[in-house]
Amino acid sequence: MSSQVRPEEEEEEGQDANMPMRVQRLEEFGISSGDIAKLAAAGYHTVESLAFTPKKQIMVVKGISEAKADKILAEATKLVPMNFTTATEFYQRRNEVIMIQTGSKELDKLLGGGIETGSITEIFGEFRTGKTQLCHMLAVMCQLPTSMGGGEGKCLYIDTEGTFRPERLLSVAERFGLQGEEVLDNVAFARAHHTDHQKQLLLQAAAMMAETRYSLLVVDSATALYRTDYSGRGELAARQMHLAQFLRLLQRMADEFGVAVVLTNQVVAQVDGMAMFNADPKKPIGGNIMAHSSTTRLYLRKGRAENRICKIYDSPNLPEAEAMFSIGENGIDDAKE
Repeated sequence: MSSQVRPEEEEEEGQDANMPMRVQRLEEFGISSGDIAKLAAAGYHTVESLAFTPKKQIMVVKGISEAKADKILAEATKLVPMNFTTATEFYQRRNEVIMIQTGSKELDKLLGGGIETGSITEIFGEFRTGKTQLCHMLAVMCQLPTSMGGGEGKCLYIDTEGTFRPERLLSVAERFGLQGEEVLDNVAFARAHHTDHQKQLLLQAAAMMAETRYSLLVVDSATALYRTDYSGRGELAARQMHLAQFLRLLQRMADEFGVAVVLTNQVVAQVDGMAMFNADPKKPIGGNIMAHSSTTRLYLRKGRAENRICKIYDSPNLPEAEAMFSIGENGIDDAKE
């Protein structure tokens, strides 16, 4: 796990010490520039991306034979530490993980400091519960210095529903005294039109992250296009397989670049026999594949007026609890009385 850690001194080449190694580094170890170009064209821009990928997937790249794949993987795994470590060392690394604050003290407290870099956070809820507003807020917060609760990096924003509004970023920037133009320049935006395009955009995102420091990747929403591109039970297996590949790519990017990955998800009403015993019979879509891919799952629901309630639905280290926050003109804030 190479979660983003606090920026230290720059390396001689001008690349941040915490940035992953570019795939061109393998030229020093006998991998030809032609093969490196083929790997980069297939979306493998860093040595880490190769080390985290099974051999059969590398062999799919045109012009990469089994022998070449073995050589590439052998060299990549020498450069990327992937062996056992002590829990003490891992604990120290966990303490250095950057948390991106949300703008609400109560919400940050619930999340143990904010949205964690190097992992996937899923935010689900009905419409008008603040999912997209929280994404807009984080797109600005991630640019702040770590001393101000930011991630000192840029934001990549993939919008599948046409709800991205740069004006919202400007009002949040104003709240923190940031230059609006700079804030907008630091957000790379793309509108995804279908599920294959959504997946293709991640390959472009990986190329951009290998060049520049990003601290946040937003996909709003991760599942909307799957609901329309695949219909009925007949296509369920194909839908879940495609979704699993998309989520796996996101996890690889979180590991590789240490970015915080934030996904929004839609909900569906439960129609099974248990719904009558459940006070709130709504569940996130995507099934077990979505559930197992997200590190932390947050459930948003409406409160009074502009107040919203966030509940920890699932997390490996946070207790099941709730916090209230509000959505105002300048983004996410503490709840209004």
